Formats: sequence, C-alpha cells, structure tokens
Amino acid sequence: MTREFLLAGFGGQGVMSLGMVLTYAGMLEGRQVSWMPSYGPEQRGGTANCSVIISTEPIGCPVVTEPDVLVAMNPPSWERFCGAVRPGGLAVVNSSMVKVSRAREDIRLTQIPATSLAEGLGNLRMANMVVLGALVGLTGVVGMDSVKKALDKVFPGREHLVAANRAALDKGLAWVTGGAAAGAAG
Repeated sequence: MTREFLLAGFGGQGVMSLGMVLTYAGMLEGRQVSWMPSYGPEQRGGTANCSVIISTEPIGCPVVTEPDVLVAMNPPSWERFCGAVRPGGLAVVNSSMVKVSRAREDIRLTQIPATSLAEGLGNLRMANMVVLGALVGLTGVVGMDSVKKALDKVFPGREHLVAANRAALDKGLAWVTGGAAAGAAG
C-alpha cells in the first residue's frame, strides 16, 4: 500500500517539520519512505510545501503530483493544490486560516481549526503537530506511538519541544476522533 501526501503552507508554519516527523514515523514502522521539500522565494513567510510518500513497496519517484492527502495550512496552499488531490482523496485544511468557499465533491474534506487549537495550547507554532495528530486519526497511515518516537529524531536534545509537540499531536487526534469534528468532516 502506498500513500502520497502533499503538505503545504507558508514558511514558518512547520510544514517541513510535519513532513519529517511523518517520514520518520514511517521509517520506524519499517516502511519505504520519501520526503521532498519545496520552498518558495523566502524560507520564512514564503510558500513552502513537501511531498511525503509512505509505502510497503519500493518508491520509484519521490514526486507527488496527485496526492492521496493534501494538507493546506493557508489560503494560497488550498487554492494552488486543491485541484491536485486524487478523486476519493482527503484534504485537511487549517480552518483557522483557510475559508473553503468551494469544495470538490469527489474528495473528503476535513476542516480543523489547527491554529486556534495550538493557541489554546499556548503556542501557535504547534498548529502543524495538531494537524499531524489529526492525520494519524484520519488516515491510520502510521501509529501515534511511531509519530511520538519520531519527534525525538526530528528534535534531538530538545525535550521541551518534544513534550509540547506530543500535547499538540494528542489535541489533533482528539479533535478528529471526538465530538468536536462532527459536522466538519465531509
């Protein structure tokens, strides 16, 4: 089984970190993985996206043009990539920033107020991990234990960041598995 992800936002939203954690989690589970970053003109504040592939088969090409799953953290990312999602795929949008005016009827759409939930945790920069927790709950592509272990690989020696990110992961997972997501997932 192969799952292709396109994770997009602006520089500083942690899209690359989200992709790295997801990739390491796949590696920890013995899967074939690929992570390919793409930056706009500025690293912080410009556009940023990355492709992640997690597979039980060898990966022939790391380029993702029709993702199974799109994460759009900001409006330009939604506008640019919503049409690329494979029919039957999933789009996860940060509804704190993205107002979906039109949605495709051939994909599932989950809107999660990631920035607002991260703000409730005391750190807006945790919105990426809120979304990753939601992705784990929505896709089951990797286990939450693997994702939490992967944090140590991405943030070595930064226990304070690891603890905060684990709380954000739990918040995102709870949001999509609990009653808060009812009516927002389509």
